[in-house]
Amino acid sequence: MPVKNQPLSGNTMPRFGGIASMMRLPVVSSAQGLNAAFIGVPLDTGTSHRPGARFGPRQIRAESCLLRPYNMATGAAPLDALQVADLGDVPINTYTLAKSLPIITDFYAQVLASDCIPLTLGGDHTITLPILRAVAARHGPLALVHVDAHADVNEDMFGESIARGTGYAADDFDWPRQQGFTVVPAHEVWYQSLAPLMERVRRHLGDTPCYLSFDIDGIDPAYAAGTGTPEIGGLTVPQALENVRGCRGLNIGGADLVEVSPPYDPSGNTALLGANLLFEMLCILPGVPIR
Repeated sequence: MPVKNQPLSGNTMPRFGGIASMMRLPVVSSAQGLNAAFIGVPLDTGTSHRPGARFGPRQIRAESCLLRPYNMATGAAPLDALQVADLGDVPINTYTLAKSLPIITDFYAQVLASDCIPLTLGGDHTITLPILRAVAARHGPLALVHVDAHADVNEDMFGESIARGTGYAADDFDWPRQQGFTVVPAHEVWYQSLAPLMERVRRHLGDTPCYLSFDIDGIDPAYAAGTGTPEIGGLTVPQALENVRGCRGLNIGGADLVEVSPPYDPSGNTALLGANLLFEMLCILPGVPIR
C-alpha cells in the first residue's frame, strides 16, 4: 500500500518557510492515485462589488501552514486514510468569464475521472457553476448544501447572465424555494446551534450525491471581513464549523470555499478561517476515520 502524503512538519521546516501549498502537502500535476485534492480557481471576474478573490487561493494556502493533520475536536484523521495532494490552480482566462467556465469544467472532469474528490479554493462564487457541471456529469443529479449571505440566482446583471450579486427583491429567495431548496435565513438561527438543522439535512439527503459550497461571506464580517460583499448578521465561526461538520455522513462528491478577498483581509484572519473550513471539509469525506 502506498505511503499516504503528510504535511511538511513544522519541526522539519519552519512554518513560514517552504513552498506555500495547501496544508504544506505535495504539489502534483495529476489526480491519478489521489482520493482527494485541493484545487485553486483564481477567478474573480464575476464579482459584483469588491474584487480580489483571485488572490484567495494563494493566501489560503499561505495561512494553511498552521493546519495540522488531526482534527482534535472531531477526532477525524483524513490523511491516515486518504491520499491527498495540492493540484495547483486552474489556468482560467482572466479576461473572459464565458471562456473560463469550460476551462474549469474540463479541468474538473479530468480530476473526477480519476475518482478524486475536489476541494476547491476560490475565487468568486461563479466558479461553483462550472464545477457543478463536471461533478453532475460524473455523479448524476446532485443535492447542494449552499452556505451564503446571498442566493446568487439573479438572472442577469448589466445584461450579463453569468454573474453574482446581492438581493433586490423577495424573488431571490422565492425562486430557490420553487426549485425545491430549503432556505434557512441566518436571522432564524441566531444564538442557536446548527447541529439540529444539519441532522435534518442528513436525514433529508440520505445517500444522494451531494456538493457543499461555502461562501465565506455567509459568516459575519466580524469574523470574516476579507470578502467581496460582506453582510452583517451572519453566522458565527462555531456555527460555520457545525455547518461543515454536520455534513459528515453525506455522499460528498466535492466542496468549495469561495470569496476570500485578501486585499480586504490585512490580518489574514479570513484566509486562515477559509483554510480551516477546507480542512474540515476534508475531514468529512467518505472513508475518513474517527479516532
